[in-house]
Amino acid sequence: MSELSLIQDVRARKVFDSRGTATIEVEVETSTAIGRASAPAGKSRGKGEVVPYPEGGVDKALSQVEDLIASELTGMDSCDQTAVDATLHEIDGTDDFSVIGGNAACATSLAAAEAGAHSLGLPLFTHLGGVFANTLPLPLGNVLGGGSHAGEGAPDIQEFLVVPLDPKDVTQAVEINLAVHRTLGQLLSEKLKGFTKGRGDEGAYAPNLDSRSALEAVKRAVERVSQQTGAKIGVGLDMAASSLWDASSKVYVYRRDGMKLSREEQIRYVLSLVEENDLMYVEDPLEEKDFEGFAELTASAGRALICGDDLFVTNLEALRRGVSTKAGNAIIIKLNQVGTVSDASQAARFAKESGYLPVASHRSGETESGHLAHIAVAFGCGMMKSGVIGGERIAKANELLRIAETLGETARIARIG
Repeated sequence: MSELSLIQDVRARKVFDSRGTATIEVEVETSTAIGRASAPAGKSRGKGEVVPYPEGGVDKALSQVEDLIASELTGMDSCDQTAVDATLHEIDGTDDFSVIGGNAACATSLAAAEAGAHSLGLPLFTHLGGVFANTLPLPLGNVLGGGSHAGEGAPDIQEFLVVPLDPKDVTQAVEINLAVHRTLGQLLSEKLKGFTKGRGDEGAYAPNLDSRSALEAVKRAVERVSQQTGAKIGVGLDMAASSLWDASSKVYVYRRDGMKLSREEQIRYVLSLVEENDLMYVEDPLEEKDFEGFAELTASAGRALICGDDLFVTNLEALRRGVSTKAGNAIIIKLNQVGTVSDASQAARFAKESGYLPVASHRSGETESGHLAHIAVAFGCGMMKSGVIGGERIAKANELLRIAETLGETARIARIG
């Protein structure tokens, strides 16, 4: 323990995310440094996530930081992340952070981590991941969107994603995703009369197209950029299938596409999309309780990554169940799904030990923070899902570029597939 890293003050304020929705930002101060972190918000949320705010919303969470958290953390060592996060769990006393709110816990935990890192004069990714944390994730970007992230007439599938598979460095990787997004905008303008290049929550184009037509447009953009650059670019989907699932009638409802699919038909549909389009990634292809369906799909999907977001909600026990049933082979990592850095780190570590690929992910309602890049490198995530354009999205990519510069010649870029 160092006097320099002891917590002297914890304070919170209300700020706003990319949708203009109020959220919480926390500052943790030591004698030599201040750590600051804010909590994002998801529109498509898994039922197993911790409660984002207590009854009373953001304002109640702010008062909980002042009334409950600040006094308990003052005097603790900000470098002892395990102890800080255990204290947050003790203060709350519930399994789902319903007393202080998962977002208050998340922002406090991450702010403490940053305060500890700065007190030691270390980058956050090194502080959390150690001196051997030098692998930069591939950027996984949403270029076309539908579902809950877009408006009426957009595709039923929530996200159409691209990822550069063989970039020489992270700068080229970011540039490739930007090129695909730009090219896609041009193609959609040519295809759709009057297309205004409207975008959804995460900066992805939200055209009036059915899912297959949207996927075809993304593939054409990828092919054009690949021809221009020589880059190998993968295509993926986030189907957000829980938002399509009608539990009462036991079918997946595609309103724009005019389909109602049973569980078995949904599995066949996803496999047809994978096979026909050489998809390398599919997230949440089935509703969040269907571990058996995930396992069946994973066994038949070849090399494609079948990723669980709502299925796992960054929860270690849910992931253990997934590993035991062979449901999926990748997991989304979101800090505010579980509330603390330690909880998310444990899930990412177990995923890697079990042969699953951890994917550090943004949320649809984001802040300008670049912390996600540090989390991705610290946790050894193979991909960072952070959008492509928009200030709150590009902030993550730009921070990844700074981390690469910090690492210098020791930096290496992840390879998947």
